[in-house]
Amino acid sequence: MTVIEQQSETRPNRTGAVVADRPVVRLGWLDALRGIAALLVAVHHFRILELIPGGTFFTRNFDLGIYSVMLFFLVSGYIVPASLERRGDVRGFWIGRIFRIYPLLIVVIAVSLIVLPAAHSAVPDVVVDHPVRSTLANALLMQEVLNVPSAIGVMWTLSYEMVFYFFVTALFVIGRHRLSAQVSLFFAAVGLLFGGAVASQLITADRVSTRNLILACSVVMVMGLFCVLSGRKELTRVGALLLGGLGLVLMLTNARAPFFETMVIFATMFAGTAVYRIQNHQGDRLVGLLCCGFVLVAGLAAGYMYNRGPARHQTWTEGWVGFVLPYFAAWLTFGIGMLLRGARFPRVLTWLGAISYSVYVTHVPVLHGVRWMVEGMDIPKSGPGKFIPTVIFLALVFLMSHLTYKLVELPGQRLGKRLLTHLARRRSDGSANVSKDAPGLGEPAAPRYSSLPK
Repeated sequence: MTVIEQQSETRPNRTGAVVADRPVVRLGWLDALRGIAALLVAVHHFRILELIPGGTFFTRNFDLGIYSVMLFFLVSGYIVPASLERRGDVRGFWIGRIFRIYPLLIVVIAVSLIVLPAAHSAVPDVVVDHPVRSTLANALLMQEVLNVPSAIGVMWTLSYEMVFYFFVTALFVIGRHRLSAQVSLFFAAVGLLFGGAVASQLITADRVSTRNLILACSVVMVMGLFCVLSGRKELTRVGALLLGGLGLVLMLTNARAPFFETMVIFATMFAGTAVYRIQNHQGDRLVGLLCCGFVLVAGLAAGYMYNRGPARHQTWTEGWVGFVLPYFAAWLTFGIGMLLRGARFPRVLTWLGAISYSVYVTHVPVLHGVRWMVEGMDIPKSGPGKFIPTVIFLALVFLMSHLTYKLVELPGQRLGKRLLTHLARRRSDGSANVSKDAPGLGEPAAPRYSSLPK
């Protein structure tokens, strides 16, 4: 799930004083795309289309979940690296990510556990039954590559987002961030060539190996994030490379999804970045176009080749058609959004885009709550009355998402910005207190990545 930068940022100027950065311009077309995608995920999970004539046939041949998440991944690939490069600050980027993602997850999971009864819990029983293992894996947002179920089902995409952040950060600190098109080509080719040959969950063969991997991942990830958040240039480089290596190993060897889907997801995200490069004249345009074209074709071919036979029980779709059609449609929708990027979009779509992260996360407990609410009610099987649960569900999703956006998301983002301001002031004060004439006292902390690598 994409969490796009918005509002404004702060940054220290050359003297160390904190000044307001230029406002981050909201991109209406991206808001519209992610708003539509979030809503369609909710529609897909509540099985609303099955109430419509022909809806079952449609969902069997066009998986709305695949369509929505692939559209999310394209948007994420387009905007997330741009966010890091605009900041030019790895620590600031990670603090922004942490305070943008975690507050809502913590609140929604906690409320779900408290409010919903066990029979209608949004948190799977296996998570509740193994609290230490599940809490640790989900707290790292690495559960999808640690063979641990998500506390909230839709959180599986956030594991891929997290690994993508690892890759983006590592590429940035070594100055190879503009090779997005080539990276997308690599993942697409690997998925196409080996999509059916590499098994899932190669490391976590049993409970002991799962426990050991979770502990090992925790140590490595905490160390990597400590280095990245240190604000020191060399430590940041070490931490970014450590996280990038961790993500690469786990993604290649232990993802829960079939190998071809995992490769296609990362190829798609980096292809989204390549589209951003093409649009902003960063790199060779022809190379970017060819790589994006290859990613699209490779995704379609991999879906056709590997989403069949014995592999079908591992996938989210009912067959290759259910994967290929929505994958192509996600690309088509993203392309149409690009073509319309200069247009004004309806306010309802930009509002839906603003609250899309809340829609994505909160619709799951709302879904379980509505099913609990209508349990035992005499809901008509036909006629307009059969849509009563749907109307209740959508109304509550919009209401709860708006409230959590205002009361949880925005305060969390403001808290992250205050922390960044505090850290910037401490850096400024610490540097000012070091006497330039005092030998042996050391030097001020190495500057952060305040400009793009050459």
